[in-house]
Amino acid sequence: MKENDGEGQVPYCKTCEMFRFPIFSTAISTAVLNREMNKILLIQQYNRPDYILLAGYVNKGEDAETTLIREVKEEVGFYIIAYEYMRSLYFAPSNTLMLNFIGVADSEDLSQMSAEVDHAEWFALEEAAEAIKKSSLAETFLLAIIEKLNAGRVQVNPVAVGGSV
Repeated sequence: MKENDGEGQVPYCKTCEMFRFPIFSTAISTAVLNREMNKILLIQQYNRPDYILLAGYVNKGEDAETTLIREVKEEVGFYIIAYEYMRSLYFAPSNTLMLNFIGVADSEDLSQMSAEVDHAEWFALEEAAEAIKKSSLAETFLLAIIEKLNAGRVQVNPVAVGGSV
């Protein structure tokens, strides 16, 4: 450990004379909403009974918004037509910084769901709050999103033509 101006004590390698900042994974999670923004898609994965938000890791060279669009398309077959960044939280069990979004889907048709998802279901806002895995990061994100939706404070940004941000 060595003092780094303004950063405090940081791991330091005497051999290469460089600071070694902590390394962690980065992922997105999203509450996928229908166009009317009155339903939320929750999924079940990995043979677990719990409903969670759709999520996925950010690939090297990819920004979070591109990950959002890619993951939703890969897992449930929807195009994201608008989104809003919400907040980030660190998830210690997997050493991952989770970046949470609201994503508005182009459809409610679940026929294009991938094998990565065991089950997906649309829920009314309050039903989603009841169904989500309790005491989870997904629940923390979801409850904040529902509160913002109910207060009319959601301001989604349209995705550019061609699905780029």
